[in-house]
Amino acid sequence: MSYLEYNAQSAPTGLRKILYLNWPLLLLISAAASVGFLMLYSVSGGDMSRWMEPQLKRFLMGLGVMLAIAMIPIWFWRNVSALAYLGAFALLIAVEFVGTVGMGAQRWIDLGFMQLQPSEVMKVTLVMLLAAYYDWLPKAKTSRPLWVLLPVLIIVAPTLLVLKQPDLGTSILLLTAGGVVMFLAGVHWGYFAFVIASGVALVVTVFESRGTSWQLIKDYQFRRIDTFIDPSQDTLGAGYHITQSKIALGSGGWNGRGFMQGTQSRLSFLPEKHTDFIFTSLAEEFGFIGGITLLCLYLLIILFCMVTALATKDRFASLVTMGIAVNFFLFFAVNMSMVMGMAPVVGVPLPLVSYGGSAMLVLLAAFGMVQSANVHRPR
Repeated sequence: MSYLEYNAQSAPTGLRKILYLNWPLLLLISAAASVGFLMLYSVSGGDMSRWMEPQLKRFLMGLGVMLAIAMIPIWFWRNVSALAYLGAFALLIAVEFVGTVGMGAQRWIDLGFMQLQPSEVMKVTLVMLLAAYYDWLPKAKTSRPLWVLLPVLIIVAPTLLVLKQPDLGTSILLLTAGGVVMFLAGVHWGYFAFVIASGVALVVTVFESRGTSWQLIKDYQFRRIDTFIDPSQDTLGAGYHITQSKIALGSGGWNGRGFMQGTQSRLSFLPEKHTDFIFTSLAEEFGFIGGITLLCLYLLIILFCMVTALATKDRFASLVTMGIAVNFFLFFAVNMSMVMGMAPVVGVPLPLVSYGGSAMLVLLAAFGMVQSANVHRPR
């Protein structure tokens, strides 16, 4: 009996699907989101309607989407992966023409009830298409140059569109997540060595282009790099964000100042306190203990995703689950590194905690596919 025949015969129905949900993963996701609700209430000065209430509504909506996706067999998501990718790619193109501008970047499409950021959708659909591609491709062809070229194009095309918005942080996440999926699929390490060497050469070229007519990145992105290297160069200008962030982090100590007692956020010294720098507010109010608790929640979420990926016999389900786990890891690793001064400020939100509709809904939809892989695996 083939795997597909076995899978079709053993597929759960009705209430059994609810029982087969990865409940620990669901509870961990809810716990991390609850940390976000708590912090959004705090940084708004106790005003529920400003950020906490809209975020809670989005989470409940996203939770419904996650459960609905979990009830649909994982093979369905494999079959629609190419269509989903093309839809996200079309949205990225649409941003160039009808996108709204915010903070100097054109990244969003106004849907009326929310601002949709297509690059967030692309993070998931890219993983879906790569997983479907390597599920279809015989393993013997995985590292052949011709069959490596197509996934490279699949990764590079949306990355260039996102970089043009400009959104350096998301473009780096797309490249990294796509590369990790290729590595997990079994592509030879020599290709990655070549890419890393090329990346080093590209970084050198970027710095050489500064101030020339062919400058490769925006001036504000160069200022972010300068700020990362030495924030004290401009503490009231480009270095203001990271300087205030470090002050807040240091003042939190081990136990923090207490809930709603953070001076940096309450007195508005900390910029973007409800989005990119919300981890700093958490560390100021709850200290090292609060920060490490959230980090442990994140690591447990990744652990349960990996358990699901290893338990399933379906190659697509395994790759898409690992790809989503990698995306999730990159989200919080880059954000935390950024606010601690270990990486340049690139505008990556803290998953499940930062205020924002697109990131929350798309991430919960992605976890819905992880749940679908767990629900529909053979038992």
